[in-house]
Amino acid sequence: MACYWACPYEARYVTYLTKRVERINIRVDGVEYEVPSGITVAEALKVVGYGFSKPGSKGVSLSCETGGCWSCAVLIDGRLERSCITPVKDGMVVSTDVEGLEPMRIVHGPEPHRVGGKATPWFEVDYSSYVEAAIWVAGCDLRCPQCQNYSVTYDNSSPALTPREAARTLAACQRVYGTRGVAVSGGEPTLNRRWLVEFFKVLSKLVGPRVRRHLDSNGTLLTPDYVDELVEAGCNNIGVEPKAVNVETYMRITGLSDREQAARYLETSWRAVEYIYDKYQDRVYLGVGLIYNSKLISVEEIAEAGRRIASIDPHIQVTVLDYFPAFRRRDLKRPSVSEMLRVKRVLEDQGLKCVIVQTSIGHIGPGDRRAP
Repeated sequence: MACYWACPYEARYVTYLTKRVERINIRVDGVEYEVPSGITVAEALKVVGYGFSKPGSKGVSLSCETGGCWSCAVLIDGRLERSCITPVKDGMVVSTDVEGLEPMRIVHGPEPHRVGGKATPWFEVDYSSYVEAAIWVAGCDLRCPQCQNYSVTYDNSSPALTPREAARTLAACQRVYGTRGVAVSGGEPTLNRRWLVEFFKVLSKLVGPRVRRHLDSNGTLLTPDYVDELVEAGCNNIGVEPKAVNVETYMRITGLSDREQAARYLETSWRAVEYIYDKYQDRVYLGVGLIYNSKLISVEEIAEAGRRIASIDPHIQVTVLDYFPAFRRRDLKRPSVSEMLRVKRVLEDQGLKCVIVQTSIGHIGPGDRRAP
């Protein structure tokens, strides 16, 4: 299914067939099982009754199911491999006990950035200096048809790094460019919890207390206990992107077809905003992300989102991305600068004091100050 989800031209499609398949033998956690051939290790584990953990937990989970996040990794014939894309083979030996092994994840970057993400403090952006060094991790739990970073999101072939390896490369980039912050974005960083928590623990020691440690997330898995663990690990700058207010809009933007799942993800992301603000406003710089394209969300719903944020605190930083043609939605037209300025004014009319909009000519922030 990884090729199906990753193809921007939708050249792959799913058909269902009923046919007799060969049975093969595998060993899982010391027990012999007979399973169908031609399936993935993850599917074979389901057949034998193995219960995957919930996405966002510390256990083995099926989070992205495209091979990028490595949260599904188990020991296969003595090597850590991704169960969601590895074909099952006769005689294969699988161990699901990976707690003592270093987690892995596909990482792009690092690179320096002049503007940063939705939670990069706007007052640190001076237009000319690099404000953050960032990495991007593969794998996402959403299926946005207009994914703005799909070459990273669906990458399952690049070498994977341990948390320590990723932290070292990012810290080195920060030292070279002297940035005030370091960031991890994606894809969706929160999918592989063990990896992300360890990454922030190591990174915090490498860059020191004066450098911001920024998580850029869609918020779908940011439960209170997860937020607590990340903050204790050293994360002190979090961006959460609920994207919308209404479930139907959220499903249209994210490509999710399961309404119950979409409602849960949307509510979790909004509750994450509230929780981070209520518990950590003195320790974590919070930013909230929204998106705008008239084909995806109305200005009225943007206003509703603005009111919800303002009810928490009108001074919370809000960044609106102008979704442009990308991935499977090349039919979209990028919002004009005037459209985005209208969105900015609408949010400010709800009482918000720090609104930044991304436009084709750069980011425009409070007081209409512009960052190219």
